[in-house]
Formats: sequence, structure tokens, C-alpha cells
Amino acid sequence: MSYSFTQHIDVALVVLNAFFLFFFGLILYLRREDRREGYPLENELTGALDPAGGPILTANRKTFHLPFGHGSVTVPSLEREPVQIAARRTDFGFGSPIEPTGNPLVDGVGPAAWANRAKRPDLDYEGHARIVPMSTVAEFSVAVQDADPRGFKVVAADGVVVGTVSELWIDKADRLIRYLQVSLQGEAPREVLAPMMMASVKRKTGTVTIDAIVSGQWAEAPAMPEGSAVITLYEEERVQAYFGGGYLYATPQRSEPLL
Repeated sequence: MSYSFTQHIDVALVVLNAFFLFFFGLILYLRREDRREGYPLENELTGALDPAGGPILTANRKTFHLPFGHGSVTVPSLEREPVQIAARRTDFGFGSPIEPTGNPLVDGVGPAAWANRAKRPDLDYEGHARIVPMSTVAEFSVAVQDADPRGFKVVAADGVVVGTVSELWIDKADRLIRYLQVSLQGEAPREVLAPMMMASVKRKTGTVTIDAIVSGQWAEAPAMPEGSAVITLYEEERVQAYFGGGYLYATPQRSEPLL
């Protein structure tokens, strides 16, 4: 008399139930992990903190050790940043938009928002500063097929020349230009960085057009410390936010409806 171990077991049902248990556990795990940052939530109207989600949906504290001896980060911290936004709500309903009350390019509102990233440079796989001036690395140069924008005039969105490109800041890991260092002209000369991805280089005219902001707004663009050969993650956030926010806030027309 033959005997089968699965004679009285519905294998398909066992496998299906095992899959459901696994999938349920996966959902719980993912919901716990995605609550490491940004929680507890805050009520938009009252500012009160919503419940954290209970022990099932709250992740255990975990410490991540950063590379190259840059300390560690423990999350979730369950703390709220004391951020004061220079903006006011346009309505009393949940999710209603906000409008700036100051200079949105500096105050970090909407598309010009920034995060308080670490005050150290972005690093490559060897622990060296990733974004540096081209003049500090002899093995990098501009390809002969491309225009070298150093010495080109920088033109703002309103067609006014605001300065000259004095240096190129390159990404050694990705082998490309990240920022243009611009020497602003005027009574108070200063050096600022502008994102290369927002620049249009014209070899024939010897100009670089950056239409993110108008000429009058370059004076408040984030400046580089004199003689600095590195840019920190903290500074990069503000440069990107300032110029990126200009596409909405540089002129009143840009923030108006298209039709």
C-alpha cells in the first residue's frame, strides 16, 4: 500500500496562504521602513502632530554609519525641525497653496525650497571632493569640439550682461561641468556659482545665457567663499534652489496662469 505525504494536504492552498502571509508581512515591513523620515505628520491647520502610527507601523530606531568617518545618522528621530516659512496660506482648506511673503528665492519657498544638507562636499568613491574647479585638476580639460565658456559674457533672462564666466566647476565622477563660476560686474564684485544645466552657451557670440533669473536678482545669488576650492552639499542645495525657483518667481508673469 503506497502512502503519499501530501495525500490529505491541499498543497495549492498551503502555497497560496503562505504567499498571503509573506505579502502581508512585506507590506508591514515597507510601511515601517518608509516612516523613518518625515514622521510624525503635522496637521496643516492647527500644527498639531498626528499619531506616529503605533508599534506595528513605527520603525525601530536604526543607526547608519556614514562613509569616510563622517559620523552617523539615527532614524527615526521623531523630532520636528523648527522651520519658519516666509509664506502665507491662500485659503483655510487642507492642501491650499501658499504664497511668498518675502523674497522666495532666498527664503526657500515652493520650487526654491532647499534642505539643510551636510556642510561637507559631495565625495567620490575614494573619499575625495567630487565637484571642484577645473583649474585644480590638471587631467581635465574642455573637449576641442565644445566651446570653452571661460571668458564668455553671462546674460540674464532680461538680456542684461551681468558678468563673465571665470571658472568651470566639474564633477570628477560623472565627467561633466556642474557649475559656472561667474564674476559679477558692478560696484561690489563677487563670485557666484550658476548651474551649468540652466545655461545656454553660444560660441559665435561668446555669451552664456542663463534665463532662470533676471539681472537684478544676481546680486543675492549664493556667493562662494573667497578662495574656496570646494562646494558643500549645503551650498549646492541653495544654489540649485535659488536658480531653479527663478523659473517661477523671477518675474510676476512666470507665476501667473498660462491662459
